[in-house]
Amino acid sequence: MIVAALLDMRNLLWSLSVFALLFSCKNPKAGMDTSDAITAMSVPADTTELYLRDTTQVVEDAPKPVGADELFDDFIFNYATDSLFQRQRTVFPLPYYNGDTPLKIEKKHWKHDSLFAGQPCYTLLFDKEDDMELVNDTALSSVRVEWLFLDTRRAKRYYFERINGMWMLEAVNLRKMEEETEQSDFVTFYARFAVDSLYQREHISNPLQFITVDPDDEFSILETTLEVDQWYAFRPALPVDRLSNIDYGQKNEDRSLTKILRVNGVSNGYSTIFYFRKRNGEWELYKYEDTGV
Repeated sequence: MIVAALLDMRNLLWSLSVFALLFSCKNPKAGMDTSDAITAMSVPADTTELYLRDTTQVVEDAPKPVGADELFDDFIFNYATDSLFQRQRTVFPLPYYNGDTPLKIEKKHWKHDSLFAGQPCYTLLFDKEDDMELVNDTALSSVRVEWLFLDTRRAKRYYFERINGMWMLEAVNLRKMEEETEQSDFVTFYARFAVDSLYQREHISNPLQFITVDPDDEFSILETTLEVDQWYAFRPALPVDRLSNIDYGQKNEDRSLTKILRVNGVSNGYSTIFYFRKRNGEWELYKYEDTGV
């Protein structure tokens, strides 16, 4: 009876609001794809020198710390949406590595990078639930923002450091995902799971743990289960061409037997969480949480 009531209510809600938002994650038009990961930035011909940062000069050129520097999430939103702020908070010339080829980008050649701010949603990856608390850690000094391009198997990483209380972009690295040891096994699985319905059905725990808002009391959380067929009535669209991630310092290891994919709406508080585990050498979705607004 609970699941039947949820089905009626949730189907209406998806059709009116949230499903429409996340559907656009399947083919986002804003932000960078792999083709313009390099071309969107003009790189000078001189690529022989590696830039050595002068911390004193960086501090002189950059603005004083602001409230957005306390939480990295607040900073990265400002960085992605404010062109002037982005230039002030980027070390120039910026070290940019295309594989093992060192380049550097002069300030005059920099083009605004909106990261994932122009999209309806972004994703985060964790190995365990406790690591999700790192999002609220105000003592972080190093954070890495990354794109994982599922079709071309490339990873683009932005390295941020907090210098004298101010977050600064210090380097960008673009390379093949196979050259990285972190998460490649799960990403390979997910790339197929997101687009292959038959494969998805074979890699969902039956029954599937489901956590959502109680349809009879919006202030209460309901924990129930779904049969595999019911999953297709509840599931939101999954990002299919690339995943974003913010590495706050959590362990994201290939050998981990659990992975958590969190999908957050941009500026709207929406959140869904997918819990995966590895059993007998195969990944499966075993829990799905939708308690976001």
